[in-house]
Amino acid sequence: MASTTNSINTQMTLRLWALLTLLGLIWGGSFFFARVAVGHVPPFTLVLLRLSLAALALHLYLRGRHGIYPALRKRWREFLLMGLINNAIPHAFIFLGQTHIGAGLAAILNATTPVWTVLIANVATEDEKLSAAKLSGCLLGLAGTVVLIGPSALAGIFGSSGAVPLWALILPVLAAVSYGFSATYGKRFRDLAPPVTATGQLTASTLVMLPVAALADAPWTLPPPPLTAVLAILGLALVSTAYAYILFFRIMAEAGATNTSLVTLLVPPSAILLGYLFLGETLQAMDVAGMLLIAAGLAVLDGRILKRGYAAGR
Repeated sequence: MASTTNSINTQMTLRLWALLTLLGLIWGGSFFFARVAVGHVPPFTLVLLRLSLAALALHLYLRGRHGIYPALRKRWREFLLMGLINNAIPHAFIFLGQTHIGAGLAAILNATTPVWTVLIANVATEDEKLSAAKLSGCLLGLAGTVVLIGPSALAGIFGSSGAVPLWALILPVLAAVSYGFSATYGKRFRDLAPPVTATGQLTASTLVMLPVAALADAPWTLPPPPLTAVLAILGLALVSTAYAYILFFRIMAEAGATNTSLVTLLVPPSAILLGYLFLGETLQAMDVAGMLLIAAGLAVLDGRILKRGYAAGR
């Protein structure tokens, strides 16, 4: 991967933190939509519908503006690679891993994304070098995710039927590594408007997932989903994918790969809070403790609170 030399401001402003939190809430909310839709639509077909409808919506939104079509013609190879490492590969790896592990353990393994992003960006970029604050903040946030989701998710590695296959544990980690590469690779699209980048990578990943879903699910043989599932698919596509990726690439253009990858730490607490507020789910002490640990990790990464405390103590 070529080294990125153009400097960006990797200091998170309050506006960028607000956008990152909004993105975490949106992707946390995708669990609501997926919970409804996956009961009626097979996983690979659901991914295809999510990506293709989002791509179509963004094409309609742009209507040829911002040089979308010249960008697609000129940079289709870059969009194809981004679609592979940011959508097709990690989604497939997580789905395959979840055939043997629970969603909680998959979420914990996926929350290693910021750690991998820090390491990859340290090698592949000039402006996002590894620091003690970055690494410790990511590890603290990862610890908070483990506490938030609960030790029971980790205990599921060894069950009554024997140990979980090693490959089922490795695949979600490889998905996190893929996200780490995509966060770093995505910086090369800073010269494009965020909707253009989002449209390009979603268009490319749709073309990738089309033969996968056709071979795996034969979707033309499936019965029509009920209205609730249709609405859930539209929510996944329009809100949790089309709009979410516009936010994702906007944050990445301004804040860099490492800061953008922190959204994976915000998704689990967002999903739990939304469940508490709207689905009547209970909020346990461990949930609060995990959220506080994640908040502490984000504070370490941000650095401003620590600097103020140090200055006040002098």
